Amino acid sequence: MRRRGDLEAEIMDRLWRWGRPGTVREIVDDINLTRPVAYTTVMTVADILHRKGMLRREKAGRAWLYEARRSREENTASLMQEALGSTEDRQAALQRFVEHMPPEDVSALAAALRAAGHMPADARPPEGGR
Repeated sequence: MRRRGDLEAEIMDRLWRWGRPGTVREIVDDINLTRPVAYTTVMTVADILHRKGMLRREKAGRAWLYEARRSREENTASLMQEALGSTEDRQAALQRFVEHMPPEDVSALAAALRAAGHMPADARPPEGGR
């Protein structure tokens, strides 16, 4: 049995992949390609996502068109900030996080720090990525 959070993630994933607004019918039809889901269930969860501020909606005839309020990357960054904010020792949490990063993610993090001006342009990540 799937949790409601799983369906929220499925709805968001489709709208992000499509890069355009979608109706509940379109979302249901797409999910039903891999598993059964009721129209009313998707409609309820889309409304919940709208009330949470994750989706915006506008009327298109008799249907609502739903669209993600922020990009997948913005959403991920917000979740990471929220998780980091839940610890009393941010440095320790960041260290544990980085210790388990694969080398390509370490390089991506270094590039992001340079791009944001938080790391000198000539600084390179440590060899081996860790």
